[in-house]
Amino acid sequence: MDDKVFSLLEKMYADLSGKIDNMDKKMQGIKSEMVTKDDLIKIEQKLVAMEDKMDTNYKTLFDGYEQTYEKLNTLEKKVDEIDKKVEKQDVEIRVIKGVK
Repeated sequence: MDDKVFSLLEKMYADLSGKIDNMDKKMQGIKSEMVTKDDLIKIEQKLVAMEDKMDTNYKTLFDGYEQTYEKLNTLEKKVDEIDKKVEKQDVEIRVIKGVK
């Protein structure tokens, strides 16, 4: 009877050993797929750097837009002044032609 118990224990041990080894392999696979705290810190640093870069780019684009808008207003004023001068000269030309 002792031989049967020992044989059964050996089979159980072998079976459990195989299952434990199998579980260990699966755990190693899971660990390799997990994101570590260091990985998260690196990702966060990259995101902060990207945010800073985007903020700088946004400010630069806004400054460029402001400069373009100001230049457009300046050009509109100059065109309005030229238009007034042309209208005035057109009236003067009509008056001069009407006198002759």
